[in-house]
Parts: sequence; structure tokens; C-alpha cells
Amino acid sequence: MAAAETDFLSTPLLSSDVILAVNDDPNTVEAISIIDDEFGHRFPSGDDGNRNPYSLIGVHDVFELPPSSTVDPFKNHTSEIEGLYEWVKILFCLPIAAVRLALFGLFLAVGYLATLLALWGWKEKQNPMPKWRTRVMWVTRFCSRGILFSFGYHWIKRKGKPAPREIAPIVVSNHISYIEPIFFFYDLFPTIVSSESHDSMPFVGTIIRAMQVIYVDRFSKLSRKNAVNEIKRKASCNQFPHLLLFPEGTTSNGRAIISFQLGAFIPNYPIQPVVVRYRYVHFDQSWGNITLGKLMFRMFTQFHNFLEVEYLPVVLPHENRKENAIQYSERTGRVIASALNVVQTSHSYGDYMLLERAVELKQENPSLYLVEMAYIQSSLHLSASETVDFLDIFLSMDPDLSGYVTFHGFLKSLKLKPCGFSEKIFNFLDLQKIGKITFKQFLIGSARVLKQPAFQQACDLAFKLCDIEEKHHVLNQEFLDAISLSIPFSNLNEIHGLFALFDGDGDGRINKMEFISCLRRYPLLIALFAPKLANFPANENYIPT
Repeated sequence: MAAAETDFLSTPLLSSDVILAVNDDPNTVEAISIIDDEFGHRFPSGDDGNRNPYSLIGVHDVFELPPSSTVDPFKNHTSEIEGLYEWVKILFCLPIAAVRLALFGLFLAVGYLATLLALWGWKEKQNPMPKWRTRVMWVTRFCSRGILFSFGYHWIKRKGKPAPREIAPIVVSNHISYIEPIFFFYDLFPTIVSSESHDSMPFVGTIIRAMQVIYVDRFSKLSRKNAVNEIKRKASCNQFPHLLLFPEGTTSNGRAIISFQLGAFIPNYPIQPVVVRYRYVHFDQSWGNITLGKLMFRMFTQFHNFLEVEYLPVVLPHENRKENAIQYSERTGRVIASALNVVQTSHSYGDYMLLERAVELKQENPSLYLVEMAYIQSSLHLSASETVDFLDIFLSMDPDLSGYVTFHGFLKSLKLKPCGFSEKIFNFLDLQKIGKITFKQFLIGSARVLKQPAFQQACDLAFKLCDIEEKHHVLNQEFLDAISLSIPFSNLNEIHGLFALFDGDGDGRINKMEFISCLRRYPLLIALFAPKLANFPANENYIPT
């Protein structure tokens, strides 16, 4: 039979991004999404509406899942005391640990008092520190070397030399433990970039203020911008000391380096990279999935801890060709990774937040929930806090020991019932078609829906379709009617769990704020309204407010 001739009518939800195809056969009406190709031409995406419940808002049937790294850059490999030798050594070193603890307290107290003297009466802290105050700070610097000694770093192997400040005003280093900042304080007395939370720490807050610290709130765009401006200002003036940054933004275990933040590279000044190594047999000194107290105790109860610091050749910005901060950071990252003979991954501080949350929720293998957040943030524009929220939802689905969630767990968390449409939603995420999904699949699939340009418009229109009487709230029966084309709930009792998910304050009705908030938290649920949205009358001429 000859192909039926087809006319296309736009649906108002996405203006011309989604169309209704009306064939010669009066019983056939199809929703076809329109995709822009790389040249700006618009064309139907094909019959993915039968499989993909998100085609209406422009999500393609298959999304790319980047390969996952097998490296856990935050894992401390000796977080538990294992082996007879280690237990005997700790018992033998307990009296030594008591002496070391006393020395640590003594050096910290003397250094703190010297810092108070150096800061006394100093008001012009935006200017370089006067020479006499800098000389007083030498007392604190020697005390910091004493603190390292008390932690078991009796000698420290040092390769290379710091470049003169005039040649390389910025120093960057990999970050493994709290030991490196103490070493660099002694060796360079640099200006550092630090989290605002460190200012309130006893003793430490006062000492880092003497370093003319640049505070930054990693979650504030304005704070990051101000920090970059301050880095530029201090790097341009040779009266200030070196600027020290740990571009990873958090500690890793030294078996890889993670993605770099760009603050050190945006000013486009020469940079001296430094690599720090902790060689060990029985005790991993990295500050990863181990508490600070336990890490300090283990350091105090070792005969000796090994630290090696290597100053690498200066990395110069390209002057003859354009190079942005990302390319400059990648080039510097390759230098550091090569010197350490490790790989650089796309993990970031956001992954550490996920790891902490998984540990807090008592997951047996929290490393399963690392997703390489640098990729997620750059490609999907999803924040770390949003990602942690998605992890909470995923963990409510009761993943197995391998980190997989089944169809049953998925439905239970989202308060859905088994049916063909629920399978469409799940299959959208189940790229391997094995009946199970990982957190990374759930996260990227949800983010692709949430970050679609048409998502907010679809949410506004879905609420309008539910609130048919325009009373600015939705009741049980109206909600049931709105999703009846998707999920075959037979009565109000069956829909109670899903309705409660939307009804944030539990007052028996859903206002628009609750409705939108729920869909932003559970973006996959926008699919429930897709059949209604596809049939929205063209003469309504609705424009979301």
C-alpha cells in the first residue's frame, strides 16, 4: 500500500519543536519531535515517541553514557589497622606518641603566640606584610617544621628548588593530606587560597590569616570571581609572597590526580607545579575516607613517615597562540600527572560530597556512587548539591551491593505501579537493557530531562492541565484524571503515594510551587503528563508565565 500523505501541525508546547503528524488515515495521529541539526535545519526525529516518553520536550531516545573510571581517588587503602606487625608497632609507639603529642601542642602554642605578635596592631592587611612582621613569622615557620617532626616527618626529601617569585608567582601542587600546607608554610610562607570555613578554626584560623589568605566559597559564583581578582592582584605585585593553590580543591589518595579548578590559571601567569609523594608500606597517609583523628593517631604511632616534595620546571602560558584557562590547566595537569606517573580523572570535590553522603547513609561500597562530577558539571550544568539530592533519591530505591537498582525498586521510590508506561520511563535509563540501572545512568538521564530548555515550560503547562478550574491548586481527582492516560490508576487510594510526593505540606492539595518543586526533584515524572501535553488543544494559545 502506498505511503499515506502526511501534513504537519505544530503543538503549542514547544512551538515548532514538536509537531503532530496527521495522516490520511483519520485514526492515526502521531507525536513527532523536531531536532535541529548542526546546520540549523529542522527535521522529525522519527518514531521515538513509542519508546521515549521524553521526546515531547526534546530529549532524544538514546543519551551518551561516558565510560566510568575504575579509580577511586579518595580511598585510603589502610583506613583500618590490619596485621600483627601494625598492631605491635602501634602498642610499642604509644609512649612515643604521647611525647609527640606534647611536642605538637608545644610547637602549636608557640607558633600561635608568635603569629599573634606578628599580627598585633596590623590594620592594612590588603598590603604586603611589613618586613619586621615577616621576620617574626619565622618563629611560626620553624614551629611548623617542629609540628611536622612531631608527626613523624623527621626528614623530608626535597627535589628541585622553588622558582624566584618574579619568574613564577603562582605555585600549584597535588593535595593528599593536611601535611602539605604545613610544609609549604615552612618552606615558602605563601599566600594561600582557602575555604572560608577555615577562618573559624582554633589556632589555624589565626595562622592562615597571617598568610594573607584569599578566602573563597566554592559554591558561590561571586565569591569565586572575587577570589580570582584577588589572585590576579597579588600575583602582579612582587612585594607579596608566592601564591599557593591546590587546584584539585580537595585531597586525593595520590594514586591519581582529579580535575583542576581554574582559579590558578585564569590570571595567565607562569606557574611552578610541585608534586608531593608519600611512600608507605603499612600506612597510607592520604586524607580520604578516614577521619582526621584516626589519621593523626596513625601518624603519631609510626616510627617514621616518608614525605617527598619535588619542585618541577615552570610552566609558561603560551604567548604566541591563544590558550584559555581550561587548556592551561590541562597542560599543567599533564605535567603533574606525568611526574607522579598517574592518570588525571574527571572527579572533583562534588564526587567527595557524594562519597560522604553514601558513607553517611551506610552504603557498603560508597565508591560505586562516584560519577566524575567535572564531566557532569561541564556537560549537563548540574551542581554538586543537585547531584547529592539525586543520590538520595537513588539510594531510596534500595540498590544492591553492586550499586544496581531494579525495576521494582525504581517504581517503589517514585510511587508508580507496573505498567507499559512505567517500563518506558525505566527503559529510557536502562541503556544496557538488563533490567537494572546504575546511579550514573539515573543521574545523567534525570539531568538530561531537567536541563532541557522546554522543561520549565512543560511543568507550567502540566500544572495548567491539572488545574482545569483555575483555582491555583490540584486535588486528588484532578491529579488522577491528568495522568490517567499514562498510568492506569483505578481509584484514589492507588494514587495516594504519588499524590503525597507532590503534596509537599500534606494539606491534601497541590499548589503550583509544590508541583514544580516536585518535578524539579523528580524530573522523570514529567513523563506522566506527556500524553496530555501532546493532546493540548492548539487553539488554547497558552503562554507560560
